[in-house]
Amino acid sequence: MKRIKMGCTTLSIPAMALGIMRMNQKSVPEAQVAIQAAYDAGINFIDSADIYGGGKSEEIFGQAFSQMQIKREEMFIQSKTGIVPGKRYDFSKEHILHSVDEILERMQLDYLDSLVLHRPDALMDPEEVAEAFDQLQAAGKVRFFGVSNFDTAQFKLLQSCLSQRLMFNQLQFSLKHTGMIDFGMHMNMVDKPSVDRDSQFLDYARLHKVTVQAWSPFQYGMFEGTFIDNDGFPKLNQELQKQADKYEVGKNAIAAAWILRHPANIQMLVGSMNPQHIRDSAKGAKIRLTRQEWYDLYLAAGNYLP
Repeated sequence: MKRIKMGCTTLSIPAMALGIMRMNQKSVPEAQVAIQAAYDAGINFIDSADIYGGGKSEEIFGQAFSQMQIKREEMFIQSKTGIVPGKRYDFSKEHILHSVDEILERMQLDYLDSLVLHRPDALMDPEEVAEAFDQLQAAGKVRFFGVSNFDTAQFKLLQSCLSQRLMFNQLQFSLKHTGMIDFGMHMNMVDKPSVDRDSQFLDYARLHKVTVQAWSPFQYGMFEGTFIDNDGFPKLNQELQKQADKYEVGKNAIAAAWILRHPANIQMLVGSMNPQHIRDSAKGAKIRLTRQEWYDLYLAAGNYLP
């Protein structure tokens, strides 16, 4: 598995993480198979959130992982907080502290390697968040911190009040969600791709050594479904298959290789619980697409160049 530097540190993390959003749909033995498949492929980074499956995903993970032979220190385990389903976003100190305690209990852990704030809270008080982070770190409950779906200004605002460096920003990025790179190539144009909806965060991340974590790497829209083997995207799947045949892998590996080919050293979140899909996706980390192959996929996905 390709390894990358985490944020501004010298700590090495895998270029892929296993997202456990759908683990609530699996039995404990099935969850163990998925975790083991990821671990065997070099993916020793887990990404969760307190809202996944209403907390059940973390419960299943906790039960599964506690019965496995993998040592805790061999895994990097991350969770997210800040969304109160159907009610509000909540970055209050009280909510953050309480949520972490519940996460640790569900996952049967003594600490999290990373805590990520899950989608921006319009009522965020950066000083209050800083107090929560300091308390969690001092208590040994969280080692590192990050955010999810923050724009550049929101990221800077929070960072200005923290004693810790933010390591991550989770952003949607895939062959069918390319806004972060479209506008740069359509600079000085008036077409739809020229609109910057991500406040140039990818460039900011490269300048300030922030690890971008790409979520939904095989999805189109937000949660409409996968573009892999989807009849609605014939040109893209034809190009994916062409390159998959060349590299003797599956389509998932090529879609993953496309993300990892970007020089920002993006970490990709694999959300599948299918061991075969996990293993095939992991093969993408060993492939370095040529520039032409990368652009061929970009164009086959329905994008165009000015």
